[in-house]
Amino acid sequence: MNRDNQQERSKQNIKVPERIGWYFAGFIDGEGSFNISLRKKSDYKQQWQPVLSFNVSQREKTVLTLMQHYFQCGIIKKRKDGLHSFDITNPIEIQEKIIPFFTKYNFLSSNKNHNFKLFKKAVKIMYKKEHLNKDGLIKLLEIRENLNQGKGRTRKYSINDVLESSETTRQTSHK
Repeated sequence: MNRDNQQERSKQNIKVPERIGWYFAGFIDGEGSFNISLRKKSDYKQQWQPVLSFNVSQREKTVLTLMQHYFQCGIIKKRKDGLHSFDITNPIEIQEKIIPFFTKYNFLSSNKNHNFKLFKKAVKIMYKKEHLNKDGLIKLLEIRENLNQGKGRTRKYSINDVLESSETTRQTSHK
C-alpha cells in the first residue's frame, strides 16, 4: 500500500460501535459547546473574520483523545485553568464531520439541540460564503447572539461593534 493510500485511510472515521457514538453525544451534551467568535481583520472586506468552533473541555484528557481519534481532526490543548480542551475550528471538518455526527446522534437536552440547530445555520451561512457580505455577516451575528444563552459569558466584540465599524468603513470609502 503506498503512502497516499495510507494517509487517505487514516482520514476516514474509524468504525465505532453505535453505543460509542451515543456515549460521545451524551458526554458532549454535558461538556461540549458550539461557538462563533469574531476576529477583527483590517484586510477583510467586512473588517471581521467569523470563526466557528466546536469544543469539549474536561480535566482528564482520555475521552478527548478518543474523540480526536474518532473524528480524525481537531487539537487537544491544556488550558490555564488546568482543563484540557478538544477543539475543532476548521470549517470543512465541522461541515463534514461534526454536523453529520450530531445529525445522527441527537442530544437529549433541548438546550443543546437548540444550540446545535443554530450552529448548523451558521455553518451553512459560512459554507455558502454569505458571511462575506454585510447582510450575511449580520445574520451570522444574530445567530451568535442566540447561541449558548444564559451561560454568563461576555463577548469581546458585540454585534454593535461590527455594525459601527462597517458604517465607519462605508463612510471612509465614500469620501
